[in-house]
Amino acid sequence: MNSYQNLALLENLYRLKSLGFNYVDPISPNKIQTQSLSLPNSYEALLEAIKGCHLCDLSKSRRQSMPGAGSLRPKIVFVDAFVSSAEDEANGYYVGRSGAMLRDMIEKVLHLTLEDVTLTHAVKCKPFGFQQPSPSECNSCSPFLHKQLDMLTPSLIVTLGSEAYRLLTHDESDFERVRGHIIPFGNSSIIPTFHPTYLVRNPSFKKEAMRDLQTIKEALK
Repeated sequence: MNSYQNLALLENLYRLKSLGFNYVDPISPNKIQTQSLSLPNSYEALLEAIKGCHLCDLSKSRRQSMPGAGSLRPKIVFVDAFVSSAEDEANGYYVGRSGAMLRDMIEKVLHLTLEDVTLTHAVKCKPFGFQQPSPSECNSCSPFLHKQLDMLTPSLIVTLGSEAYRLLTHDESDFERVRGHIIPFGNSSIIPTFHPTYLVRNPSFKKEAMRDLQTIKEALK
């Protein structure tokens, strides 16, 4: 928009104000859309709705929306915060070093298969560049995540990292106060733990992560 257009717009705004119009704060369209969003009651239809979602600006920069992968009757639902660049590029889950570490946690420590669990994200599209998704973008995905969990009815939800825990629960508690604890969440329980990427970069925390995994293992009995 050039300076002439800016001036014309400003003059029009002043004219409207002189006629008695008042200015109000901007309205977030995503929040309104998600509040009234009607979601399907079929899980397959829900996944298709996620794949075709255009509720926020992330749909403009993503390769695809990633609804999740795994069992329809999972023993655990793992909730990551955001789709990573590697996942978006490969259109797959458990990719890269962090993906391999999560797979090892599931198979070698918890002694489950990938078919026993479901992996999904709180925000279903890769964030633009290296930016954090905006609150509006996160709110757009929130109904999809909660509908998934309602349909999958897991007894246990494991959130990977502080962001995933916060996005799911809206709890702003210090992550170290909740990590590794069993937290009631509706008809399920949440156990927050480290994100595998954090463990790849900070291997000294693997012992603490192992204790979290033992808690998860005990909670499955």
